[in-house]
Amino acid sequence: MILTNTETVPGLLIVEHYGLVQGSTIRAKHIGRDFMAGMKNLVGGELRGYTELLQESRDQAILRMSDQAKALGANAVVNLRFSTSSVAAGAAEILCYGTAVRVEKSPVDAQSASTQQRPN
Repeated sequence: MILTNTETVPGLLIVEHYGLVQGSTIRAKHIGRDFMAGMKNLVGGELRGYTELLQESRDQAILRMSDQAKALGANAVVNLRFSTSSVAAGAAEILCYGTAVRVEKSPVDAQSASTQQRPN
């Protein structure tokens, strides 16, 4: 599955459009991570527990969005975006969305590639 935040995939032609696809997850803070984050606030630095939590959440949202796109017959998602929102005290939603499409090599590119490979 090709995922891109651009409108097109360089070198490929969009041949089918399936529409909007999305994946999301809602995660709550972990008491252990909260405690460590509070300690880190005293001395400064990266809150690694939260960084890991957000990365896991983004990965799960991407996987759910990709599964939805595959079910439609897509092999790419263009205009990929993320959004976050607070849904309750200590819980946030990570939303990943984009446009599901099917891409192929353009006939012109395929033809020029085959002529370049011919011996003289």
